[in-house]
Amino acid sequence: MRPMRGRAVRMAGSVAVLALTLSLAPGTPLTAGSASAAPRAAASSPSDRALAQAAATGERVEVVEERTERDTVFANPDGSTLTLEKSVVPVRVATPAGGWAKPDPTLVERADGSVGPRAAAVAMSFSGGGPGAGLVTIGKTGHSVSLGWPGRLPEPRLEGNRAVYENVRPDVNLILTATPEGFRQVLEVETLEAAASPGLRAIEYDLDTDGLTARAGAAGSMEVVDGNGRVVFRSPSARMWNSAGDPAGDGLTPQSDAARRLVSTTATADPDPATDPVSVTGPAEQDPLDGPGPGDESTVMDVVLNDGSVRVVPDSALLTGSTQAELPLYIDPSVELNESERTVLSSDGDVFYNFSGGTNGMSVGKCGSAVIGGVSYYCGNGYVNRMYFEFAPDKLKGKHILDAEFRVTETWSFSCSARWVDLERTNNISSSTKWPGPAKLDQMGDRYVSAGRGTRCSPSQPAAPIRFADNAEETDENLTPTVRSFANGSFSRLTLMLMAKDESDTISWKRFDDDAVLSVDYVSKPATPSAYGIKAGAGRVCSKSESSPSTITDPRPDLLATPETASGGESGARLRIYFDVDVKNGSTWSDAAEPSTSSYKPTSGFAAYSSTLKGFPAQTKDWDRTLDDGKLYRYQATTRSYYNADKSSLTSSATPWCYFRVDSKAPQKPSVTSWTTYSACVSGGDCVAGGGPGRAGTAAFGPAPGETSTNTGYRYRLSSDTAWSAWKAGATYKATFTPPSSGTYLLHVQAKSTAYPLGGDEQIVRFLVSEGPKPVAHWTFDETDGTAVDTSTTDSALRDDLTLTSAVRTPDGRRGEIVKQPATDTTPAVLGQDQALRLADSGYAATTEPVLQTAAAYTVAAWVRLGATGRNFTVAGQDGTYYSPFFLSYCEDAKTWCVRLADADLATTSLNNQRVNAKNRAQVGVWTHVAMVVDHDEDLLSLYVNGHLQGTDTITANWSANGGLQLGRVKYRGGYTDHFGGEIDEVTLWQAAKSATEIADEARLLDGPDGTGMPQLELVADLNAAGASGTVVRDTTSNYGAALTLGDGSRLDGESLILDGTGGAEFSAPVVDATGSFTVSVEAAVDGAALKDKPNGHRVQILGQGTATGSSWGLWFEKTGVDTTGHEVLDEYGDPVIDETTGEPLSESWALGRWHFGRLTADGSGASVQSDETATLGTEVQLTGSYDAQSGTVSLFLVDRQGEPTAFTAAASEGGVAVGKGWLDGAWGNHTPGRVNHIRLWAGAVQSAHHKSVVVGD
Repeated sequence: MRPMRGRAVRMAGSVAVLALTLSLAPGTPLTAGSASAAPRAAASSPSDRALAQAAATGERVEVVEERTERDTVFANPDGSTLTLEKSVVPVRVATPAGGWAKPDPTLVERADGSVGPRAAAVAMSFSGGGPGAGLVTIGKTGHSVSLGWPGRLPEPRLEGNRAVYENVRPDVNLILTATPEGFRQVLEVETLEAAASPGLRAIEYDLDTDGLTARAGAAGSMEVVDGNGRVVFRSPSARMWNSAGDPAGDGLTPQSDAARRLVSTTATADPDPATDPVSVTGPAEQDPLDGPGPGDESTVMDVVLNDGSVRVVPDSALLTGSTQAELPLYIDPSVELNESERTVLSSDGDVFYNFSGGTNGMSVGKCGSAVIGGVSYYCGNGYVNRMYFEFAPDKLKGKHILDAEFRVTETWSFSCSARWVDLERTNNISSSTKWPGPAKLDQMGDRYVSAGRGTRCSPSQPAAPIRFADNAEETDENLTPTVRSFANGSFSRLTLMLMAKDESDTISWKRFDDDAVLSVDYVSKPATPSAYGIKAGAGRVCSKSESSPSTITDPRPDLLATPETASGGESGARLRIYFDVDVKNGSTWSDAAEPSTSSYKPTSGFAAYSSTLKGFPAQTKDWDRTLDDGKLYRYQATTRSYYNADKSSLTSSATPWCYFRVDSKAPQKPSVTSWTTYSACVSGGDCVAGGGPGRAGTAAFGPAPGETSTNTGYRYRLSSDTAWSAWKAGATYKATFTPPSSGTYLLHVQAKSTAYPLGGDEQIVRFLVSEGPKPVAHWTFDETDGTAVDTSTTDSALRDDLTLTSAVRTPDGRRGEIVKQPATDTTPAVLGQDQALRLADSGYAATTEPVLQTAAAYTVAAWVRLGATGRNFTVAGQDGTYYSPFFLSYCEDAKTWCVRLADADLATTSLNNQRVNAKNRAQVGVWTHVAMVVDHDEDLLSLYVNGHLQGTDTITANWSANGGLQLGRVKYRGGYTDHFGGEIDEVTLWQAAKSATEIADEARLLDGPDGTGMPQLELVADLNAAGASGTVVRDTTSNYGAALTLGDGSRLDGESLILDGTGGAEFSAPVVDATGSFTVSVEAAVDGAALKDKPNGHRVQILGQGTATGSSWGLWFEKTGVDTTGHEVLDEYGDPVIDETTGEPLSESWALGRWHFGRLTADGSGASVQSDETATLGTEVQLTGSYDAQSGTVSLFLVDRQGEPTAFTAAASEGGVAVGKGWLDGAWGNHTPGRVNHIRLWAGAVQSAHHKSVVVGD
């Protein structure tokens, strides 16, 4: 075995190398340490303390709590702005003790016999020798991947960050190299005999993805994704190459040589590189095993994913046909992931994905020859390199960018003469991106520099960071506005390319490190205030109608609003509320007189984020200027975010206007006393819970204390009600109210009088409702095997476990990705997929004892996924002698969900006298929530689908069933029938009649304890066009098997689905229930030039689902105008097309418009929510839409939620999802020109707080 060295001198023996690399990107950022800051009374967050310290010292201060492996945040001396520095590579790594350390991949032996790096950004262990299954494991944030070698492993020899396993096969050595981000695996084949051995014709590694899913990508690449379709591991194209290029040594050197040289000869004659060159000691570039050099023959290999393995198939011609002179051979099926991608693309076809930098770095520009001062200098054979860095938007979310800078270290230049380097924004890169690279979109800046040659130049030119920032005198430099748009979510990734301005000039050739940093100065982006209105008792009022304003008796009202930032902008925010009050005189609105303390709150200092509140404190403004009696007023609020020594601010959009009339003679706030069942919360917030869901309470209403009673009636409502009660006559009144669920409620009360028949001032009282009955049984089916455990109790004696018969668990449960093992003090949480019960034919699950007392009130709820129709399928029942008393089923006669009650437990009885059918046809293959309620107090049978009441029927019979509960079959005439086909999950039973509100809450499927937290999502379709070919794109990630069939006007190019604006593609069937909560997300680029001549109002649908007559839902772009500023026309290589007459680049106009999510209609009347800002066209944008069935609203997300959720009425659909077109008026239209990369759909509605972690990823 030769020692591991560079390729400066080739070894005499023949060597072939097989390489496999793997690395894992950091997921959820880790934090360690604490900021050292001077205390300040008003500062309640680390950012506040750091800003105070920076202002006091005049030096910037790091906000240590904001640290991640790649991100560093500083508070600036102006006391108001922060700086984020996003590094492409890790600059620190978290330690097990909770601190930080400098990355150090040096391998050390561990106590358990394994080998691992001293300090890396991921958990990583290499085998210490022994069984090959434990070759390497790498993981983070609950996920891990393990690779295994097919055979035993010797004890490794450690060489710095390399572990060498000798002779894993005859004359074959396996080499693992650790990096701060992961590892590389190399098989080094030392003889021609070994290269020709059958064992290298295909190499199969064991692959354990631990709850993840591996899928093929473009051009031999591979991705490993989590349960939400987010990439956790990434593999660039698997490559193989020989060494047929230039020999190493002091002569010409291949591109990936470890000891690349710059050589010179006299210019009096053409030099002979083999004999004449003199080394000028150019620094080394790249590891010898990283990629092919100039002249090397290379090819992309096939990678075959099997269950539990990855199989690499080398090119047989290169493997067995190479000569002695063409060795070594290299086979490189790498697998890696990094938080920010980077690559170098070469005109000779080489790709250096996620290259390593260091002192020497990688190059840009033409590596050829040039004559300088009569001397000919030689670099290479004339290939041209371009370097790309890609950034994710994670830490930029919620920030307003004031200034941006990109910097990267230049480590070497061809000569001491400066040359121009361009920084360009391009479309996104991937591990399979090849020359000439993605299209250029805009110039970010350029610099005229030379660095890295040190004392070879006079004056000396050491390696130095090259900084790109906007120059106000050069209007074509757009880095800051581009990064600002990126932070706003206008496009999904920011990709920056370094290139020589003149790629024909060898003197422009330079090398750069991989230490690229995107540095931004920012302030928090303000958002529309929440909890706004006029104070009224324990709550607030706000009438949004000018024609029916609220009545206020106090001429000096208290105004309420809570400042907000865009999600992600909370840290370091300096916020105030601006309270705007107008008065109407005649038909004209004008500003009301300001309070003595101004219209702001706080009047001094700022509202600071509270970790206890998980938000900003509410602000109350005492409007101490007396408002005129009888006048009509309106009030709105905005959030303002301050910076520049508080001389500048950003203003959010305003709240809706709250209209109110001041009338001191109107009935004042009524008194609310004499409570029964419930009690009012006391001042200060303490509440005593009482009653429960569905339990009635009473309270007495009377005149306000000290008021002479002229009240003639009262009306009231709960905060859960959508309308007031009727007016109740009397000077006093005792009201009865019934809260539908547990939690905090507001009781609104208003009095009227003869003079004020429309009512006076409103009183609001807060009270707390106790929790209702707990479930008597709940099954999740998340056990490994055996019985399904009843999780409603921890007492095994009280559990009603299910015995499974001919039933299996499947990893596609409705909760999606869940925590399988909670985190401990020493181990991270382990994530995995939720499981469901899969039934077919005769399968079922049953208890041995009755679970429900069916003669009393009860509720049954479950998530179900129907596998087929054609007969009845029953979800649940409970055994009587002959019948189950209830049948929760799919009924074929109605072709929908239904609930039926058996009249009696006799040999023959009716099932149709007590029956409720759902309103819409049941959909096959989609998750649907079904629930039935038997309320014997009201003699009412109810059916709910997706949390919505479908109907009721009168209960006419009532009897007890004393047998076991059955899932997936039902007792009928003494036998079992209606076996369920499909999946059942999250089955819950209560010995109580649950209210409509409680059923709706159950259908939300919240992830916190006792039904709190965020709705859980299950990925039901994940289609990635990268790597797909032919006419079908298949879902290989989820277990649902969706397929997208291409039609006219669509094609695949290996990276994307290309749409020409005349057709599209379709799913064959629905993948989500359009009447239930769902989320859709697509990464797409719309061709703005193709739409410039379309009329304003023209819409193109990117993704949507149709009904028989029109749209159920869709994501689309709507044109509102034309951008005439001019966009460069680019050729197929992404270079500007030059006008032959003028010599200037050609430009063209593009469409302007906005993104929408909602219902697409021909006339534009469908409900939708639109993007806050103008859509960015021509580049990939991540668009996400969600429908919350329980609130009846739709939301649109870019990097953050756009606007407010918009009211939306669901339309049931039996049609499939369409891409690139919309179904309207019985025909396809609204065709999209552009490209689509990635499509995902979930059951469940994503919320703003989880959009980044679930959909976008870190």
